[in-house]
Amino acid sequence: MPPAAARSDRRISPVFLGIAAVTAVAGWAVWAGAGYPYGLAAFVFVTGAWVVSLCLHEYAHARTALHSGDVSVAAKGYLTLNPLAYTHALLSIVLPVLFVILGGIGLPGGAVFIERGRIHGRWKHSLVSVAGPLTNVLFAVVCTAPFWLDALSGVPAEFRYALAFLALLQVTAAILNLLPVPGLDGYGVIEPWLPHGVRRAVAPYAPYGLLVVFAVLWIPGINQAFFDGVRGLLESLGVHGLDTECGRAAYRFWEHWDAEYPVCRAGR
Repeated sequence: MPPAAARSDRRISPVFLGIAAVTAVAGWAVWAGAGYPYGLAAFVFVTGAWVVSLCLHEYAHARTALHSGDVSVAAKGYLTLNPLAYTHALLSIVLPVLFVILGGIGLPGGAVFIERGRIHGRWKHSLVSVAGPLTNVLFAVVCTAPFWLDALSGVPAEFRYALAFLALLQVTAAILNLLPVPGLDGYGVIEPWLPHGVRRAVAPYAPYGLLVVFAVLWIPGINQAFFDGVRGLLESLGVHGLDTECGRAAYRFWEHWDAEYPVCRAGR
């Protein structure tokens, strides 16, 4: 491949840069507060940051695959961070964003097509699968760092709320996507170590794993237990329940932000 083509395959996409720019502007609007529609700014900021994390999630899969032997990922545009280059844009961007809007659940979907036949060694296959969720873990560490480092002095409460909700999304994404369910990365980690017969029997159900997990989380008891665990983890990192709930209320500003705002303002 000519050097110019190789550089083009790895150049950051203007689409991604545009999303990052919009996210940054919305983040500034959330920080500035007065004079801006906070709920709308929080919605754009969190959604934009969530899409950025989805792009990085898929980039991590592709980059790990490249170094593991699948050189085809570059030609497919996966190293440009362009969400429009994904094999399944619906599973990659639309459904995860819809999940956030409907239920405040961070759940990335499989998107990049890895030519597994080019990759040799079970450990390499497992690393390709775990690379994406580890990106969400890193994102969660960054989002929660101001809380557990006690570095929130001077940070507007509105920005803290949005950051807390974004942290909740990243934690749920990391946990759920590491479940050993066909179609999710957690299953991809263990799949290379399973007998061939088991893998072949499970393969037809992989496209439905993501939807099954989301459907199960709609069961009230399971949903309550799951989010209690997530909130407990966040509390241990200094992210209080009021912060995440106010962030969620602001994100879903079309529902009840006005009603919740006095309570959230009291927590400043």
